[in-house]
Amino acid sequence: MGFRVGEKVVYPNHGVSVVEKIGEGFAIEPATPRSFYHLRLISNNSKVMVPIGNTDLIGLRRLTQRKDITGLMKTLSDGRFSATGDWKGRYKQNLDKMKSGRLHDIADVLKTLNFIMTRKTLSFREKKMYERAKYLIVSEIAVINNMDEGEVERLVDRALAKSAQSRAAGH
Repeated sequence: MGFRVGEKVVYPNHGVSVVEKIGEGFAIEPATPRSFYHLRLISNNSKVMVPIGNTDLIGLRRLTQRKDITGLMKTLSDGRFSATGDWKGRYKQNLDKMKSGRLHDIADVLKTLNFIMTRKTLSFREKKMYERAKYLIVSEIAVINNMDEGEVERLVDRALAKSAQSRAAGH
């Protein structure tokens, strides 16, 4: 899957990025010239180089399509998710979903952690993961729909509240 200069893409676990240039660079091991996507992360303006041949392995992807956002919000607001197991097993499972970079996987993590938060205090690591998942969802939707992040966050919070209520009511 090829990306163009100026295109907004998603770098898993870091969020929306802009392809600033496509060019040569040096891989550290082995030190040979390779072609890279030079990305700028929108969240903090840091730069990342992704070898063109590794985009699938890393999970670099295009933005979610606008038409899929409605389904994502429905997923966030329904009460279906698995919040089973001890926190270590759940953390590992959630970590794998976060690494996938897919918005629906991240939404599942957010929804599960949100529900658990209504029952008890999250561990430090889970709280960080909750914040990261929420940021990734809010920032991508804001870019796709050209909306203010605060406005998107309110929509996401409403969907999460609905999910937790639905789950608590046993639906």
